[in-house]
Amino acid sequence: MANDLAAVIDQARTRAFVGRDAELASFERALAAGTTGTSHRVLFVYGPGGIGKTALLHQFRMRARAWGRVAATVDGREVDCSSEGLRSALDRALAGSQGMSQRGGGPGRVVLLDGYERFGPIDGWVREDLLPSLDAGVVVVLLGRDAPSAPWRTDPGWRAVTAVHPLPGLSEAESVELLARAAVPEGLRRRLAALGQGHPLTLALLADAAASGRVLDDLADAPDLVAALVAQVVGEAPDEAHALGLAVCAHAWLTTEDLLRSAVGERAPQVWAWLEAQPYVTRGVDGLYPHELVHDVLDADLRRRSPETFRRVNRIIHELAIAGMRRRSATDQRLWAYQKLYLHRRSPFSSSFWALRERGSAAVVAGRPEDHREVLEVIERFEGRPSAAVAERWLDAEPENLMVMRHPGGVAGFMFQVIYPTDPSLCAADPVVRTTLDEAARISPARPGEQISIARFVAGPDGHQRDAHAVLTASVGSTVTWLTRPLAWSFCTVLDHEFWRPAFRYLGLTTEFEASFGDLRYTVFGIDWRRCPVESWLELMAERELTGATGPPPADLLRPPPLDRARFDEAVRAALHDLHRPDRLRASPLSGSGLATGFDFEESGPQAAAHRLRVTLLGGIEQVGSEPRAESLCRVLQRTFVHPAPTQEAAAEVLGLPFSTYRRHLARAVERLTDLLWAVEIGEVRLDRQRADRAGRAAT
Repeated sequence: MANDLAAVIDQARTRAFVGRDAELASFERALAAGTTGTSHRVLFVYGPGGIGKTALLHQFRMRARAWGRVAATVDGREVDCSSEGLRSALDRALAGSQGMSQRGGGPGRVVLLDGYERFGPIDGWVREDLLPSLDAGVVVVLLGRDAPSAPWRTDPGWRAVTAVHPLPGLSEAESVELLARAAVPEGLRRRLAALGQGHPLTLALLADAAASGRVLDDLADAPDLVAALVAQVVGEAPDEAHALGLAVCAHAWLTTEDLLRSAVGERAPQVWAWLEAQPYVTRGVDGLYPHELVHDVLDADLRRRSPETFRRVNRIIHELAIAGMRRRSATDQRLWAYQKLYLHRRSPFSSSFWALRERGSAAVVAGRPEDHREVLEVIERFEGRPSAAVAERWLDAEPENLMVMRHPGGVAGFMFQVIYPTDPSLCAADPVVRTTLDEAARISPARPGEQISIARFVAGPDGHQRDAHAVLTASVGSTVTWLTRPLAWSFCTVLDHEFWRPAFRYLGLTTEFEASFGDLRYTVFGIDWRRCPVESWLELMAERELTGATGPPPADLLRPPPLDRARFDEAVRAALHDLHRPDRLRASPLSGSGLATGFDFEESGPQAAAHRLRVTLLGGIEQVGSEPRAESLCRVLQRTFVHPAPTQEAAAEVLGLPFSTYRRHLARAVERLTDLLWAVEIGEVRLDRQRADRAGRAAT
């Protein structure tokens, strides 16, 4: 009866088994080689928990028996981790399989050692003593979570007889087939396959949940399933620092040692080394990243167990990404843009993030002249020859504004941005740009020094504006532009408004109008950065990363309509005289400007706005003083406004200047300060927060 039941169980396992063709073929070749063949004798199969190693072992065992081989199986979880313990366990397995006690046996033997990661401390002994003592015809399969140590790959002898097989996730087709064999209804298979991301254990648990009537849309909806996966796939972290580092790795697009240092401090090198050794973590060109399932499982688990830690991890990555995108290096900017976009996994963009998994092979880069032909062909195919002719003029005049994502076959996606002010004749010849600029001028014109960005062409060869590579190229390029330029407005022009409207509502681009070009009807979405400053918008996005909320920015984030330059200069001069009058600063027209929102303080409301405005004015005075040959201007501003003398005549006397010289210096100093503060207002300059704080404390 035992044998009969074992046969029934094996038949059920075989019916449920899918994929792993390469590994099975490698095993079959080893079985067929005999004692003198040149095929591999040792198979080293490794991968994270739940990836299907034990299921594959059962297939190896059954195929060995079909070949007339004796299969001896040892489970590392049941064996003492010592040379004596493993040798004894192998003796028992061999004796039980053939009723014989000899270790080596004949050429028909197959040794299957599961859970090999537990034998790391005696890996050298296995390689140098145990396996060489077996007969030449024996086939050995080592299955574990960890990759083989270096000697398996570098020693010429072992390299000749060992086949190394990292076990990947199942393909989408294999995942769907596995669910079909588990009797999941056809209408649910692709949905659950996407959720399971090729991980056999997850797919099995999802199939079990579906059989009991629970159909999940998100792993977070099934805490019991998540807990089981964390225990099986990830296991326990050694301590709190490693656990936090793992949470960062799970939440980030790529993990670097610098990113870990922001979370765990000086423990970063140790945590990095531990992460790098985990079987579910891959070392990419630019950093570490885990299997996508581990991303989802650990995120869901941390969000449930410790919402505050989840928010902390998100904030660490959010702030580093923003700082990285503001660096001058274009490569750094784009890498950090990927980090930032990956935080938006609850957004309408999420279905396009699969392209990011290609990592370095699908990077967003500056376009090159040789890309233009492909770009124009895509525009002509989807939008017609007149539209391609307009694009060609823009590309000839401003090739630096083209961003592309390439794959081995060529351009996978692209975006071209118009940055205004630019050549008026180009704007006049493009009806979509002309309409967009006219609408911006009607609502709230750009002021001197401010720019307008227009994402004019966004497309990819596979699906036009729905192409995932186009979505990602536009997202990366736009994010960097929005954070690094002194923008009054940003606009995005699209033909497929049904696809893009949810994304733009998530981003808060609530200005919407139409622009026509021949038979084409573009929908233009925009945001006025003077009304919703970039810093406020980033805070809004930080919250939406966590919640997936959408819609217009809350009213309390919006500033009043922007001041023009003349009214701004007048307001700065008045505010300088009111520097020590909080009641008057609260009523200043500048209280709704960028000068009153440029620094982050916990308090809010009119009183906080007056405090921020005062700190910004004082910080501006300090910054003027740090400029070459401007120390005298700073002293005049200090004595007139920060530590004012009773009269200007008295101020001139304290400074040791003739009154006429003092008045001339004061006019120059106020002019220089208003120029600097205008640059702050339009986003060209960011004041040093520490310097501003010091100035504020010194003036108190």
